Amino acid sequence: MKKYTCELIEKLNYQLKIIDLEEENIFVKAPKAIELLEGTFVELKSFVFTYSFKGLEEEIYFFKDIKPQLFSKLIYYRKIYNIETIRPNGSLESQKAHFKKELDHIKTFFDRNLDFYKYYRTGCTHFDKYYFVRGKPDIQLNLDSFYFERDPTFSTSFDFKIAKILANEMLSIYLNGELVKLETYSIQPYSAEPYSPMVKLTWTGKKAELVEQIYGWEGTSCFNNGNVNIKELTEYIEYVFNINLGDYYHTFLEMRDRKGSRTIFLDKLIKYLNGRMDEADNK
Repeated sequence: MKKYTCELIEKLNYQLKIIDLEEENIFVKAPKAIELLEGTFVELKSFVFTYSFKGLEEEIYFFKDIKPQLFSKLIYYRKIYNIETIRPNGSLESQKAHFKKELDHIKTFFDRNLDFYKYYRTGCTHFDKYYFVRGKPDIQLNLDSFYFERDPTFSTSFDFKIAKILANEMLSIYLNGELVKLETYSIQPYSAEPYSPMVKLTWTGKKAELVEQIYGWEGTSCFNNGNVNIKELTEYIEYVFNINLGDYYHTFLEMRDRKGSRTIFLDKLIKYLNGRMDEADNK
């Protein structure tokens, strides 16, 4: 079961990454991601129907870790799509109010589920046999009304709540990122230079060398906890380093077709850094 679910998650994350790279418009990106996630869930559900868990530990692992990890992404993209669909077209203040209202909803959810949130985030396990095993739940548990509408063969009393927690954490990052953009525009509405580093440096290496690093940074979620797409990150780096990288996606495709090492510049950096540290050690 672990092998199957790990491969499924790896494949899904790769496909979501491709969608993020190829689509900039959220009204195109979100539906594609939702369709992909819904299809993955159909596949996962079919697997569970034909699979017999090898005991409570494996069943708890699936409903506490695997299913919420996937379902949270579906909740997230659906919510993002809905939020952007009703985003006001008016003033910056009305847009800020829109996002702040959504953040208030998230805070209310966390406040109402604080005890369970602490239980989950601190790694507690003593109630797992009640929370993450299929069957009739204890009537004293504080269940979401949504629970009673779900398929009991593919749901437990609290797997949806974990998915909601994970989705809301991702959503908070997205909403705060949008607020930062609006705040920046409010301060400098007519500025052609939204970023102002104290020292202006110019990238004088090869463009492909910089693109290697940008894709590495984006893939490892080094900026804004991963809440930045490749276009936003590239535009920022282009401005900071005073360079136009052109069709960076085409450059990425050329990197993938390289013979031998596909990360020539990153390999060069590793070799140089190791050499410098060895030199320092020998002084």
